[in-house]
Amino acid sequence: MRYTTAGESHGPGLIAIVSDVPAGIPLDRGAIDADLARRQRGYGRGGRMAIEHDRVEVLGGVRFGRTLGSPVSLLISNRDAANWGSAMDPWGSAEGVEPVTAPRPGHADLGGIQRTGATDVRDILERASARETAARVAAGAIAKALLAHLGVSVRSWVETIGDASTGSLDPAAVDAVIVTESDVSCADPEVSARMRTAIDHAREEGESLGGIIAVCAEGLVPGVGGYAEAVTRLDSRLAAAVMSIPAMKGIEFGDGFDLGSRVGSAAHDEIVLDGEGRLGRATNRSGGIDGGMTTGEPLVLRAVMKPIPTLMRSLKTIDISTCEVADAARERSDVCAVPAAAVVAEAEVALVLADAYQDLVGRGNVADMKRALAAYRERIAW
Repeated sequence: MRYTTAGESHGPGLIAIVSDVPAGIPLDRGAIDADLARRQRGYGRGGRMAIEHDRVEVLGGVRFGRTLGSPVSLLISNRDAANWGSAMDPWGSAEGVEPVTAPRPGHADLGGIQRTGATDVRDILERASARETAARVAAGAIAKALLAHLGVSVRSWVETIGDASTGSLDPAAVDAVIVTESDVSCADPEVSARMRTAIDHAREEGESLGGIIAVCAEGLVPGVGGYAEAVTRLDSRLAAAVMSIPAMKGIEFGDGFDLGSRVGSAAHDEIVLDGEGRLGRATNRSGGIDGGMTTGEPLVLRAVMKPIPTLMRSLKTIDISTCEVADAARERSDVCAVPAAAVVAEAEVALVLADAYQDLVGRGNVADMKRALAAYRERIAW
């Protein structure tokens, strides 16, 4: 299962085409829309979220609520496009449209115009915008629907916003900071309050905040992924997927970077028999992946998101039309989008896992995949 997206931030809409989709996946439009809503909400979001109310429209690949086995095409319309008609007209003229000539620090603006030769930064920023991730979330909802039939669930949460942190968490036992539909909510109200306070303070100062998100997948059988070739190793595939999300600057699995300061005996997970006589791990320091494959333990990864580089207190840049110092333009006023990034990362993880499961148990239809998975479980007695 793979996807591609098309569309610009202020164009008519965003399209996701999900290919290699097995036949027979029951889809719930409400579940897709719910994930889209989760991505839009969260403490610290800006005015664009008051305009857009994302809903999915299926253009192909689904009939009577089930996938057909053909590519699934999804459309998310941009309500804000009505305000950008002349600036984003596919067939109109650039005459009378003021170009953006001040590339914004921290964005794809400067590298994009250098690569393409564009003289209007809007050619770059419209596509590089994180608005595109709405299409990824819609695609990820299809992957999550398939994984649910294979006994796998994927969830996400926020661990840190600015310097407000939940501390060390056991994702198998603690709900942690869940990204809810409307807020940054936490099992510990004091932590949630500190996060809101940090966001409020950043807003007052014209600043923005980043943070750390976590994604956990549970119910995975051992052996999903691969060890024989670089392209099949699950941790490398997941890292590439999560790092493709705008503003992500680092990723770790399990205890991650902390493992570099430990001795070997304190870094690895000993193999044991559980109460039912099945092979397993005594701990989960590796985050559920060893040698490029799942271990059967919960898969846990964390990623760090930098502060949004578009600030209400503009950063300095150079106007490419005059070569003079200028203030970077402001396209939106989010203070913190860490909760939204967690939802996008959840979708990316689901898409990679769905594809890796297809490598293991087939790609034709859900019923055949479930039978093959049952046979695999029986063979490894898991």
